Amino acid sequence: MNYLSTRGHPDRKRFCEILLEGLAPDGGLYLPEHYPQVDTATLAKWRDLPYAELAFEILSLYIDDIPPADLKAICAKTYTHEVFGSEEIVPLRELEDGVYLEALSNGPTLAFKDMAMQLLGNLFEYELARRGAELNILGATSGDTGSAAEYAMRGKKGVRVFMTSPDGRMSPFQQAQMFSLQDENIHNIAITGVFDDCQDIVKAVSNDLGFKRKYRIGTVNSINWARLLAQVVYYFAGYFQATAGNDKPVSFTVPSGNFGNVCAGHVARMMGLPIHTLVVATNENDVLDEFFRTGIYRVRAAADTHETSSPSMDISKASNFERFVFDLVGRDAAKLRSLFVDELGSQARFDLSGEPAFKQAAERFGFKSSRSTHADRLATIRDTEKRFATLVDPHTADGLKAAREHLTPGVPMVVLETALPIKFAATLVEALGHEPARPARFEGIEALPKRVVKLPADVEAVKAYIAQNCD
Repeated sequence: MNYLSTRGHPDRKRFCEILLEGLAPDGGLYLPEHYPQVDTATLAKWRDLPYAELAFEILSLYIDDIPPADLKAICAKTYTHEVFGSEEIVPLRELEDGVYLEALSNGPTLAFKDMAMQLLGNLFEYELARRGAELNILGATSGDTGSAAEYAMRGKKGVRVFMTSPDGRMSPFQQAQMFSLQDENIHNIAITGVFDDCQDIVKAVSNDLGFKRKYRIGTVNSINWARLLAQVVYYFAGYFQATAGNDKPVSFTVPSGNFGNVCAGHVARMMGLPIHTLVVATNENDVLDEFFRTGIYRVRAAADTHETSSPSMDISKASNFERFVFDLVGRDAAKLRSLFVDELGSQARFDLSGEPAFKQAAERFGFKSSRSTHADRLATIRDTEKRFATLVDPHTADGLKAAREHLTPGVPMVVLETALPIKFAATLVEALGHEPARPARFEGIEALPKRVVKLPADVEAVKAYIAQNCD
């Protein structure tokens, strides 16, 4: 399997090369040259596999430069009852008739990002040991990516993590999860700005090829194909649990800001998984909802990016959206470049509303979308506790609202849970009047000493900090 850049760079690379690289040299994102196809016979064969074995089967279709026995061992080491709390790894429960919750938040940091990040940590350690190399990971987080990456990489040989986050824009619990880590290979950088500033810094550093090579910079954000690939697995797992022995289609609703989580669903659908609809749930930062309603993709400036009660989706530049648009325009790299480099660069927007490709977003690729507000979240959280004795975090509440707006009779709707409610306790208290349950291992985490530096939203300042801490 070879991988290409969405922006047309002529090089083709293998999986382990792009695992350590992040962005392509031309600033594009890597995608496989083709999506492997999965037929009904293969689905039937996979239906009853344990999660680690299912992961191996799917990853094997995309990874042919790691020996199968080694890849199987990495999957078995990653997806265990001890790490994720159940044999199913991603257990599914029916919340109401036809609406399901897929639990993705039982890992070490209580968020769905653990599903991919735990695998990524083990893949990094394996490949770096094989090469006798080191890697400096530069990431950006709006809340959950950072802690998931740091918990997955802490103590890993040959790996340092430099994680940027928007200063003061995460919940106290999220900040404490990251900033309380004292491991020498973990570096937290609070940026004066919003998440998009952090993401822009990561991309700018990755596009400085000289600096990137000198300091061996890699990424863990979902611009890294390996992370997105790991997320494809739980769509298959959710499908198998929701269909229970038949081959009818299933829909998924995905709270999404950066388009990575739902892009994994797009990949699963392109492979042949019978997905009827992919619903993108957004908050007041509704860049993606606006596109799927109108065909206009309009990024917002930092001043126009709202601070909301579902803060992990407070994003106005959806990095992974480029992967989907690449498929949407027929994998035309020149067209993709004109949209993401020329038009976004000069106008901060592009308009596909008049093009046949836009209609395909729904008709061929199955996408729909919805938007939620703070009031919607509070109402959904209250309703879910009252009717189902279930607590959900604000992002999952966004997903439940969106799911109910796009139900199709006879088609199960699976809502991807994003985090456990304790990560956003203040909103739960506002909605319900009491704090959600807290796992014992996180008692008092907010009071622990914090290890973090504050820097301006300046690429050179971040590069200087990395250089200083790599000597």
